[in-house]
Amino acid sequence: MSSTPRLVLATHNQGKLRELRELLRGQVPGLDVDTQVVDAAAVGAPDVVESEVSFEGNALLKAHAVAEATGMIAIADDSGLTVDVLGGAPGIFSARWAGKHGDDEANIDLLLAQLGDIAEEHRGASFVCAAALATPDGFDAVELGHLSGRLLHERRGNGGFGYDPILQPEGYDISVAELSSEEKNAISHRGGAFRSLLPQIVKALGEQASK
Repeated sequence: MSSTPRLVLATHNQGKLRELRELLRGQVPGLDVDTQVVDAAAVGAPDVVESEVSFEGNALLKAHAVAEATGMIAIADDSGLTVDVLGGAPGIFSARWAGKHGDDEANIDLLLAQLGDIAEEHRGASFVCAAALATPDGFDAVELGHLSGRLLHERRGNGGFGYDPILQPEGYDISVAELSSEEKNAISHRGGAFRSLLPQIVKALGEQASK
């Protein structure tokens, strides 16, 4: 089986890459997800500034930029946490809510402090993900996924990443960080967005293989 990359995920986040590989495993005939689904670093894809003002806009921007730069089918996502009482913030600023991009601990600390005196009934929040696909010839598609719940007062669990330790999904009594990877993929915002995008991924890969 060929190990030549066929699909690039526009991220350096190994957690996102792992989740995508798990979702695609066994779904696309002839696709070796462990060697042919790669991240941006594996193919020298450029970092793309998220300059749009929506999850969908940022995901499409990154997917098109990486597809054009690499000549490969590209997938990108933009995701974040929207808090009801904060009017949807942190939203597209979730990864840099505390000022430094990707500092999960600082982001959680700041958010918990901001919501310290907010009552349970007002702690509603959702993870939102826009997943986009772009091909080198300019085709694109984008899908949204959501995971609703409420914010906890403190961290729980060691799994996942980002704000996972402080969101308790609807219908559960544990945090996202306490779910198994299978449980998380079944209900997650990213899993929902990528599952909705899967038919387009399969189609694009099939057309690529037939060329």
